[in-house]
Amino acid sequence: MVTVQNLIMRFGNRVLFQDINLKLDRHKRYGLIGANGAGKTTFLKILSGEIEEYEGDVIIPKSNRVGVLGQNQFAYEEYTIMDAVLFGNKRLYDAIKEKEDLYANGDFEDDAVNNRLAELEVISVEEDPTYEYEVKIGKILENVGIPASDHYNLMSSLDSADKFKVLLAQVLFPKPDVLFLDEPTNNLDIETISWLENELKRHEGTMVVISHDRHFLNAVVTNILDVDYQKIREFTGNYDDWYIAANVLAKQLELDNAKQLKEKDELEAFVRRFSANASKAKQATSRQRKLDKMELEDIKPSSRRDPSIVFKAKRNMGDEALDIINISHSYGDNEVLKDITLKFEPDEKVALIGGNGVGKTTLLKIIIEEIKPDEGEVKWGATIEQSYFPQDTADTISGKGTLYDWLRGHDPKRDIAEIRNCLGRMLFNGEQQEKSVESISGGEKHRMMLSKLMLENGNFLVLDEPSNHLDLEAIVALGEALHNFKGNVICVSHDRELLDAYATRIIELQADGSLIDFKGTYEEFAEARTKGEI
Repeated sequence: MVTVQNLIMRFGNRVLFQDINLKLDRHKRYGLIGANGAGKTTFLKILSGEIEEYEGDVIIPKSNRVGVLGQNQFAYEEYTIMDAVLFGNKRLYDAIKEKEDLYANGDFEDDAVNNRLAELEVISVEEDPTYEYEVKIGKILENVGIPASDHYNLMSSLDSADKFKVLLAQVLFPKPDVLFLDEPTNNLDIETISWLENELKRHEGTMVVISHDRHFLNAVVTNILDVDYQKIREFTGNYDDWYIAANVLAKQLELDNAKQLKEKDELEAFVRRFSANASKAKQATSRQRKLDKMELEDIKPSSRRDPSIVFKAKRNMGDEALDIINISHSYGDNEVLKDITLKFEPDEKVALIGGNGVGKTTLLKIIIEEIKPDEGEVKWGATIEQSYFPQDTADTISGKGTLYDWLRGHDPKRDIAEIRNCLGRMLFNGEQQEKSVESISGGEKHRMMLSKLMLENGNFLVLDEPSNHLDLEAIVALGEALHNFKGNVICVSHDRELLDAYATRIIELQADGSLIDFKGTYEEFAEARTKGEI
């Protein structure tokens, strides 16, 4: 159990949150949600002991083993991958390394050496009774996508995405009593995220997790901690339960204030819309029963604002959209795309998925003609006007001008009011629009890029991980915007709720350079895969 008593956190004169009193119980998994900048990561760092300057108390029994997902991907560069994971159990790591040193260099005629070896053996047995730590670590590493052939390579040999996977394996290996995770699904493909969900659902202790992946939160958490109004409020249920309750209250208050009489019909319609697809029909029914019994006065509507994302094409599309013909591409000896041929019809909404490193970003860059393929060609329809959202907006959005200046630079003839209105839709108020581009966060740069796409009015959107750095409200708004868009979409994403919202066709790239082309929604694709039909 984790107990928080009378917690107050300030940054200068700004109160981040105050008078926080919580008891986080064993066997409960808490999703920590809130707008960007609300203090989610700060609160998690207070719980884990990384931040110590605050008022109040955080109490975790000393007998509890605490695990914290590391964020410094370069902290273990000189460790082997196996040792970096083993380091998650520091007591076992130290015992094994000291044993190895004594066996290699110790004087076995010395009683002190033998006695110390016996002590270390006791520690090893206490921490690893079956002597299977290498097998257990190996299995976790393979599940997060690190092949067995690499397990004894140095961490420095890995790219940043794989380093993060090792840090995830490191925190899971010791099976801590209390687990603190900040964005654990970052850099994971859909298959690995599904594995992680199953792992965390078996966690028997206390867990607090920050995630912007709604599907992940719904699958894993039992409770929501909502950071809002300088408070942290607990709600029983997953993210969808909280979302419906919070929005039902806001709508109920709106209806009451307007003195309308159709409240019940409005609330029921909201539940139906939110749980629209077939797989959620039972959830909608059960949630309606919850709503009938709910004491709504205990839930305060959120102060958060949803962005208003609307993509409108300024030009109608003709009969041809895009043809990809016999595309192959390699990086050195690594062939990432092999003889890819695809035809995209007007108005198709495509999700491009696949494991890390299979060539998704490469294919998008070939499509927008940023990269010339080794073989093959890309043929755009004559009426197509494309808009591109790059994976790394930090490289694209730069300079010393204001947010307004950056957008105006892409279209100097654009009406000033239209640019400012578009920034306002993405939650940049008048004062924030005058901020320097170089001073804004990753999430703000993603919202800037969405503003640019809205102003471009293209009829074919090419998006590479647009939901990275966005909060849950923005991701939901993006999904609705892509669903309502009258044009083509090709989008790379690991966010299954986003894919569910808009996709009518799924293309999965395989590690051998081939692909699966499935006509249907992501939900239908996942069901077909479960049945072994693809």
